Amino acid sequence: MNGTVLVLRALHRGEQDLAAELASVAERHAAEHEIHHVALDLAAWSREHVERLERAARPHGLYFAGADQDGSAPGSPATPTARPAGARGSGPEPGLLLLHDLRDLHLRATENSLYWEMLAQVAQATRDDRALGLASDCHPRTLRQIRWTNTMIKTLSPQALSSL
Repeated sequence: MNGTVLVLRALHRGEQDLAAELASVAERHAAEHEIHHVALDLAAWSREHVERLERAARPHGLYFAGADQDGSAPGSPATPTARPAGARGSGPEPGLLLLHDLRDLHLRATENSLYWEMLAQVAQATRDDRALGLASDCHPRTLRQIRWTNTMIKTLSPQALSSL
């Protein structure tokens, strides 16, 4: 097994997980229209990355099992659900749950970004133009996912945290 195969595997799993988590966050925070719609768009980007990674892996003799029928990655970790609007009792405040979800998305996207960078580096070292092209095409979208989560955290943190 070579380094390209290791990175392709890590990216495939990471993009599957990010797509599933973005879709879950969109569903959990459907009342927050910007979160809902942008998260769905960003999940589509990650699903496209998964498809492209699957095609790029074949020449390396690597074949991935696809995502589950619902679009989530097999073995994706469960995330706590928000309590219904107006419900009282224990459980996370909706603003804190959203911040937690955005933090998790940010960390997942950042990990993928690092792997895209590693793929670009190993592709340059091995003169693998296809892998380099893939990283060059997909990495900017991952960086955009990171910028969105960071912006949303900056925007939502003051109100969510000062109201505690």
